[in-house]
Amino acid sequence: MTKKNILRLTYSALFLALALLLPFLTGQIPQIGQALSPMHIPVLLCGFLCGWYWGMAVGFVAPLLRYLLFGMPPIFPAGIAMAFELAVYGLLVGLLYRLLPKKIPFVYVTLIASMIGGRVVWGAVRFAIAGFTETTFPFSAFLAGAVTNAIPGIILHIVLIPALVIALRRWKLSVNE
Repeated sequence: MTKKNILRLTYSALFLALALLLPFLTGQIPQIGQALSPMHIPVLLCGFLCGWYWGMAVGFVAPLLRYLLFGMPPIFPAGIAMAFELAVYGLLVGLLYRLLPKKIPFVYVTLIASMIGGRVVWGAVRFAIAGFTETTFPFSAFLAGAVTNAIPGIILHIVLIPALVIALRRWKLSVNE
């Protein structure tokens, strides 16, 4: 195993642990704790730092493992849809960060494009699940879940993630260069 792969594995384990633990911290904040989307932060950072494969793996495993360990998020349909959403976050952020120029504006482009892609996949999975279970998932539910209710998390991620990525890059901690 190369030094970069050992670093990727170590970082990924750290980000997975953070994805499992951060919801306990934000869950203590009434009314907006869940809307801050705390599991998204370590997955996005993992994609930026470790690359698409590791970001996708951590993103897919995190909600499923958190359900197995702590019973949250509810596995069906929320946990399943969230696993695909977070996997797409890790995949897209890792790919786009590697392909686009390493300038600060492109960190934002990468983040926003990944957030949009992940939310679209979340909606598609929820819609598919609704079709299989003969329930409904109207477009208004998609807008509420992916945009309206997520505004605090979207703002937090756009402020926090680029600052952390830029700092970690300056400290030469990224292995996705």
